[in-house]
Amino acid sequence: IHGKNPQHLIEKIIRERIYESLYWKEHCFGLSAATLMDKAVNLTYIGGLYAGQQPTEFLCLTLKMLQLQPEKDIISEIILQDDFKYLRALGAFYLRLTGRSKEIYLTLEPLLNDARKLRVRQGEGYSLTFMDEFIDQLLREERVCDVILPRLVSRYVLEENDELEPRVSGLEEDLESD
Repeated sequence: IHGKNPQHLIEKIIRERIYESLYWKEHCFGLSAATLMDKAVNLTYIGGLYAGQQPTEFLCLTLKMLQLQPEKDIISEIILQDDFKYLRALGAFYLRLTGRSKEIYLTLEPLLNDARKLRVRQGEGYSLTFMDEFIDQLLREERVCDVILPRLVSRYVLEENDELEPRVSGLEEDLESD
């Protein structure tokens, strides 16, 4: 993926911390694609590293997904399902790490309408964000959950090359109806 081993999309130091973490050793080591989804359904927060540089369960499961490399239609189903918000966040994060720019925009932009709350574990505690804010970070930021994201072709460039239609925000529709 992107010309290298997918696990290397997560920096070496973070990867090593994940491999050394208790959660990885106890819960992730022997997971298959099916059992990984069972673990992901039980996630209660997202995040990167916390308290003394410990990796979150979210980050451990992301690395396991990078090892297993599930098929694109499985990832699409994970993202499109509406019942488990942390599973959706995990699928979106994985797609952002492994997908092509056009595919990322087409798949993740509809999630900007998902306003559910997400807990984020960071530092010594938790904070709240929303799914749409998390998706916006995935589309705009260089680093999310302490992972440097692969470069994304700007939406403007894809629109100019007629690969994407101009985006219509749900907010614009609300303003026009007033």
